[in-house]
Amino acid sequence: MMSVLYALLFYVATALFIGGLFVKIRQYARTPAPLKIPTTPAPTTQSGVAYRLFREVALFESLFKSNKWIWVLGYLFHAGLALVLLRHFRYFTDPVWWWVELVQPFGIYAGFAMVLGLLGLLGRRIVIERIRYISGPSDYLMLLLLILIGSSGLMMKFVSHTDIVTVKQFMLGLMVFDIRELPTDGPLLIHLALVAVLLIVFPISKLLHAPGVFFSPTRNQVDNPRERRHVAPWAAELDK
Repeated sequence: MMSVLYALLFYVATALFIGGLFVKIRQYARTPAPLKIPTTPAPTTQSGVAYRLFREVALFESLFKSNKWIWVLGYLFHAGLALVLLRHFRYFTDPVWWWVELVQPFGIYAGFAMVLGLLGLLGRRIVIERIRYISGPSDYLMLLLLILIGSSGLMMKFVSHTDIVTVKQFMLGLMVFDIRELPTDGPLLIHLALVAVLLIVFPISKLLHAPGVFFSPTRNQVDNPRERRHVAPWAAELDK
């Protein structure tokens, strides 16, 4: 019964995650950008814009320029999360891809970096008055949710070991709609339930900055207002 419940939970959570993400990305893509507002100094070519977005996504360039301490904490979390996610591909591949095997030793300890970065970001919202003033309940809840996911994952590795072979068989079964046995270890059930909650709330949370950065006019626009008149698609329709 527990296996069936968690299988249904993940099917629903995955459907809401994919559907919600599709709706939000479509909304971002259709939102008019009637003004040229790239943050200067800005690139004057499309290749320059692509390189700028790469630096922003891979290196958090603007955050690095504005606040080094927040950049360190944010990068610890995001880099740790990236390695942890790559490591988790072993549960969805059989045989395991070579690069997934390569990342396994790093992914284990990346969980500590991820949780450490999150704790620092949470402490920042609590300790710094001006940040605490503009923080809402959702800001704290998202950080706590991610901290609990990371902590429960580390607990399964270093405190209360679970049968990862059976977990992998359960995940592989979900991919082909074949519900298989899931271990009933407490930390595992908590971890999976929290991951499902994250998938459900992701499309309606501030975590949408992940895809949203690619649609930010301050980052994705070419700085060429003198060379070319900027006309939004809806404004061009009115001109006809």
